[in-house]
Amino acid sequence: MPPAKDLPDLVRRRLWELGMTVHDVSRRARGTIAPEVIERLARSRGRAFISARLAGHLARALDVPENRVRRAADLPEVRDPREDVPTGPHLRLVTNEVGRAGGEA
Repeated sequence: MPPAKDLPDLVRRRLWELGMTVHDVSRRARGTIAPEVIERLARSRGRAFISARLAGHLARALDVPENRVRRAADLPEVRDPREDVPTGPHLRLVTNEVGRAGGEA
């Protein structure tokens, strides 16, 4: 998967891949990032700026290595033990089978 070209791209992509709302991601961040901030980041066009301190919280909320967020936000990288953890879409299989549980065949 190609790297995010900027922070809004990364936020939008991870929201989609995780199938989460901005409120879900905010809860994952344990309240350190308001849903409105995540929504603003996702809707932003072009560059978005965050503090270095917020990068770690956002990375945990989006379930990506911190340096991935830092690169997307043009922040200096840090030593990150999760640096080599692969992230990708958590795909759900969608089938066209009709209600086996509902008794239809």
